[in-house]
Amino acid sequence: MHISFHGAAQTVTGSKHILHLNNGRKILLDCGMFQGLGKDTLRLNQEWGFEPSSISMVLLSHAHIDHSGLLPKLVKDGFRGKIYCTPATLDLVKIMLTDSAHIQENDVKHINKRRLRDERPLVSPLYTIEDAEKVFEYLVPLKYDEKLQIDDQIAILFSDGGHILGSAAINIEIKEDAHTRSICFSGDVGRYRDMILRAPERFPQADTIIMEATYGNKLHEEHVPSVERFLDILTTTCIKKKGKLIIPAFSIGRTQELLYLLNRLELEHRLPDLDYFVDSPLSIHATEIIKQHPECFNTHVQELLKKDDDVFGFKGLHLIEKAEDSIRLNDYEGPCVIISASGMAEAGRIKHHIAHTIESTKNTILIVGFSESHSLAGKLKLHPKEVKIFGEPYQVNAAIETIDSMSAHGDYEDLLKWLSCQDINKVDRFFLVHGEYENQLAMQKRLQQKGFKNVLIPKMHEQFKL
Repeated sequence: MHISFHGAAQTVTGSKHILHLNNGRKILLDCGMFQGLGKDTLRLNQEWGFEPSSISMVLLSHAHIDHSGLLPKLVKDGFRGKIYCTPATLDLVKIMLTDSAHIQENDVKHINKRRLRDERPLVSPLYTIEDAEKVFEYLVPLKYDEKLQIDDQIAILFSDGGHILGSAAINIEIKEDAHTRSICFSGDVGRYRDMILRAPERFPQADTIIMEATYGNKLHEEHVPSVERFLDILTTTCIKKKGKLIIPAFSIGRTQELLYLLNRLELEHRLPDLDYFVDSPLSIHATEIIKQHPECFNTHVQELLKKDDDVFGFKGLHLIEKAEDSIRLNDYEGPCVIISASGMAEAGRIKHHIAHTIESTKNTILIVGFSESHSLAGKLKLHPKEVKIFGEPYQVNAAIETIDSMSAHGDYEDLLKWLSCQDINKVDRFFLVHGEYENQLAMQKRLQQKGFKNVLIPKMHEQFKL
């Protein structure tokens, strides 16, 4: 058996890893889209490094686009196997892929207008809405902790990853030549003190572990101080400076955490009397799906639901779906809060809101999740004097604030706690993925100090024998 890495290799995006069985079968772990890598992004999303039609099945850890976003292209290019995921991931991935296709189709329309005018060749999206919908027939739900014996060679089990709704660590048993190898792919590991979701759960003993290292060299702030800091930023921007607070937020996970936090402030009678806009159709639809899966919530939220039937709602909340209503927000006078996608500010309505507010000193742009360094949000975290948005230069006069503790990715202590259920002496291969190289090196050193052996950091398209 071999394993090869075709994404999230010394970077945090494009998660794709293949288990190559001796009989020729291939199991693809995630099928993520590359995001926020500048001019290399399109090329990376067009080049597989493997033949899609050769993949026997896909095991999907969660619905984020950097883990699921190339499924439509995989099917378009010849894949015809089953795609296993949790029920909540199945619900979310349908709206995520449709939205991704919609954005691509719209972007291509604008690009081709300019290309037609300049007499240059026209371009096509990676996939269309029709391509995205073809994925749905291959999706197969599997509940947490229910072992599925696919055949006499392969068994799979999903354990709760605590990252976003439906996220899972994927546990695989593969029997070859009378020997059974146990492999765990972490997907993305969540926090043990998450506001909404259950903590990451223990997983079966593995002899091969593939683990993310997004925050392999970072400790988050505690959640309680982050709530107070959020309220301070909100008050300073909207009450003292009468400005707008602009928050790029991922549609799944971060947006709901922000809404839950604002609801909590209202229950504590500390929420400023303002207008709060969620300007993202995907975020709105995702929130409705999340409400349908309370089984994924932690005990604190479960108790709160007994007193408050909508933990994501509060006074002053406005949900914006229509494009024309989003455009009107540019002319909104007075202080307000705008939460919009995408979280890295690389696409969607958030780029327009940043463009319209970034040059005023009374406004604040608040980054509340991981941002790839090449993305607009990543660049803003470095406090530049100028950034380009839609190809035009903008002076960065607005305040730029960051609250990393709201990230859905566990820090290195969370990752080590997740691994604490394992007998180190039984793990003979350990691969670090989904992290910038410096963070992976730091995590590699920590794992080696804990006693893990053969801790490897794969390169793009690199293959290893198990």
